[in-house]
Amino acid sequence: MKIDEDLGPDREDQFQTDDEENQGERFCQSDSDSESDSMDSSQYLSNNSFDVTTPSWPQSYRKSIDLLTGTTPPSVNILKGTSSMAGKTSSLTSVYKRRQGSEVDSSLSSPFISEQSLGKEVPSFILPVKSSASSHSRFSVNELAPPDQKASLAQSILNGTNVLCGIGLLTMPYAIKEGGWLSLIILSLFGVICCYTGILLKNCLESSPGLQTYPDIGQAAFGVGGRLVISMVLYVELYASCVEYVIMMSDNLSTLFPNMYMDFAGIHLDCHQIFSITATLIVLPTVWLRDLSLLSYLSVGGVVASIIVALCLLWTGVIDKIGFHPTGTALDLANLPVAIGIYGFGFSGHSVFPNIYSSMKEPSRFPTVLITSFIFCWLMYTGAAICGFLMFGNSIESQYTLNMPAQFVSSKVAVWTAVVNPMTKYALVMMPVALSLEELVPSGRFSSYGVSLIIRTILVTSTLAVALAVPFFGFVMALIGSLLAMLVAVIFPCVCYLSILHERLTKLQIAACLFTTGVGVLFACVGTYSAITRIAGKLG
Repeated sequence: MKIDEDLGPDREDQFQTDDEENQGERFCQSDSDSESDSMDSSQYLSNNSFDVTTPSWPQSYRKSIDLLTGTTPPSVNILKGTSSMAGKTSSLTSVYKRRQGSEVDSSLSSPFISEQSLGKEVPSFILPVKSSASSHSRFSVNELAPPDQKASLAQSILNGTNVLCGIGLLTMPYAIKEGGWLSLIILSLFGVICCYTGILLKNCLESSPGLQTYPDIGQAAFGVGGRLVISMVLYVELYASCVEYVIMMSDNLSTLFPNMYMDFAGIHLDCHQIFSITATLIVLPTVWLRDLSLLSYLSVGGVVASIIVALCLLWTGVIDKIGFHPTGTALDLANLPVAIGIYGFGFSGHSVFPNIYSSMKEPSRFPTVLITSFIFCWLMYTGAAICGFLMFGNSIESQYTLNMPAQFVSSKVAVWTAVVNPMTKYALVMMPVALSLEELVPSGRFSSYGVSLIIRTILVTSTLAVALAVPFFGFVMALIGSLLAMLVAVIFPCVCYLSILHERLTKLQIAACLFTTGVGVLFACVGTYSAITRIAGKLG
């Protein structure tokens, strides 16, 4: 129906003054006449729209997660005063266009943003564009505008590898000790499954041009509730990773200075406790930094750090003549769930995958990024697992750097790398959690600087408390991998994909998603129970 042609001038003017709902309907009808594919897409988006009248938390997710990629990080000012929102409004069309030469306020000072900037992160079909004077507060978190210079294929592969290949590398030999040699089959299986679910996230992002982050996908699939649940799980996973960083730094420093202890006011502190406190005091100022650009660049060194510790392990076995000694069991069913959790942790980078996809020059090549990154990490994980367990056998610790003889230079290089690397990543991983909490703080009498300082200090201190209470690196990793990583990397991508695109899927695609979800639920339940039982046994 051609409205503009069939109505007279007077009637047309009268129609144009109708409310926004009628104008949106007129816009959709006009598009449907132009092309049948556009009609189907518009109808699909209309059927999956949500009536959200309040800003959806979190709004700082994309900007803070983008720093974890590190290839082209923005200059980010933290703990900064309120910045002006004038001139930052956007139209429905400007949400999806990536414009060169645009000036972006890169302040990440904190929470509630005005609803005018809200549409820059969340798709406009989900959040209606409106202005409200009541939305202003002393905090301002502007959504990261699409970068003028997007990432190339090589940069995207580096980003993906940097996200995947992390501290899990050190624990792979320990996973063989727990699950046996045949558990490496599960490592390969997880690599395939997580690569598949990463592609599912890509398909979800492509279902609407406004979807950019994992929480966006959750909201498109299940409304605001889905956004909140997925966001909370992602933030808990990031927080738990920071706890692991503290334990990791403490364990490795303790191997360098094993005789350190302190008695103070009747309190005895052993080397692990001393270095946990020391490491926390070192990383605390980095969490207060106004500009995290330098740390973001340094975080790219995570790939280099992983290669270094792997080469040091090989050097110790071959050049320093530790040797390789066949040992171990084929399969240990009793302890296999712990290995499952460790393997799951190693392939969980899905919280960042949507950001990598959104930043690419050629998003259609995202599957190449995933496949290349997963193959590289699988080779690293498998090589380190085999070499480490052949070298140290059943005496392997939860981090193989703890087994490397202290007298060798290669051992010292590996241990110090394992200490410095988490120090550069801690603030970047903690920042999304801090910003999400700062968004929840209402405007009041306190300055944004003071509130941010308090929130971030409490968060860092709490990770120290948890690390001191549960200083079991391998079991904590197994718990994170079984519970949180299984949700983020296996279960959520499948259920979101089914919810958003179920009308377009074949029976085979639906069956594949249901099977993958079932595997994720099974492994999550078994692995979580086993990890909690082992931790409780250690504490008891």
